Parts: sequence; C-alpha cells; structure tokens
Amino acid sequence: MQTAPTATLAARSAAPTAGLPAGTAAGLTQGDYRNAMARLGAAVNIITTDGPGGRAGFTASAVCSVTDTPPTLLVCLNRSASVYPAFQANGVLCVNALAAGHQGISNLFGGKTPMDERFAAARWTRAATGAPMLDAAAVSFDCRVSSRTSVGTHDVLFCEVLAIAVGDAAHGLVYFDRRYHEIAAAH
Repeated sequence: MQTAPTATLAARSAAPTAGLPAGTAAGLTQGDYRNAMARLGAAVNIITTDGPGGRAGFTASAVCSVTDTPPTLLVCLNRSASVYPAFQANGVLCVNALAAGHQGISNLFGGKTPMDERFAAARWTRAATGAPMLDAAAVSFDCRVSSRTSVGTHDVLFCEVLAIAVGDAAHGLVYFDRRYHEIAAAH
C-alpha cells in the first residue's frame, strides 16, 4: 500500500471567501498557485502569427483543446507581452507543438530574443492563414482567432482550427516542475 505524498505547500483553510474580491481564495498566494501549476505538466508550444500586425511568436504551455465541433483550441496570452499587439491585429495564429530536442528554440521564443533571431533558428512554412508553421513540429494547428475573453492579466484566445499538419516526431516535449522532459509516443 502506498502512502500519501508529503505536502510541500502550506495547507489552506477551507474558510468561506465572503468579503474577498471575486476569484480570491482565502490565504492562497500567487506563489502558492505558481508552485502548484509547476506540477501540472503540459506540452510545449510555439505560437506564431503573421499579417498586418507583423510576424511574432512566443512559447506557451497554456494551450488546450476546447471542442472538436468545430475544432477549437484555446491559447492564453499575457496582455503585457511584447507580441500581444501583433496577435491582436492579425487574428490568426499557428500552434506548433514542439518535439523532443526543441528546448533551444523554446527558450528563444520564451525570452527577449529579437523576433528575427527567433525565426532564423528554425525552418518555417507559411500556413494557409499566413502564420509561420514550424517544419519540425510534432503537430501544427493553423487557426483563426474566433473570440477572446480577458481574464486577469491574460486574454484567452479561442482559435478555430482550419488545418492540421502532423509531423514525423517520435518524441514530444513537455514542461513539468520547471524543467523540460522528453516523452515517447505510445506504440
């Protein structure tokens, strides 16, 4: 029989939240939330766009499927990010799920590297929407932003998938506990 793991975060009271601002849990700090989210493994993606607002891209793990009818993904983007105006103006994007070995390009797109240098680090194809599609991605989703909702510091972009390109990668890349991990496809 296994024993329950020892909690590393302070236990939080289940006290009512009456009188607190909407969305605030009693005693829950931003640090607690971020530390807990570090334990939620997620695929590593480069989100790209091109159009009237210019070419831009960023690394994201806050991406997930919403529905298959119509095929829709959501992508979360901080409104203070330098790439935000381009994504807002263009209204299209490509979600490029990274394969094993792509830690370097993930770091480029996740930092302050100039945009031209980010895109020069890999080979890209222009998707039907005009968004850059990473040639070596595990899978790419070419999308039109169908709606957006502001939540806290971020916009949640609801993205209708217009086309999919499945790559040849045998291993994917995930981010868990503030580190990259490579995972093999099941056979």
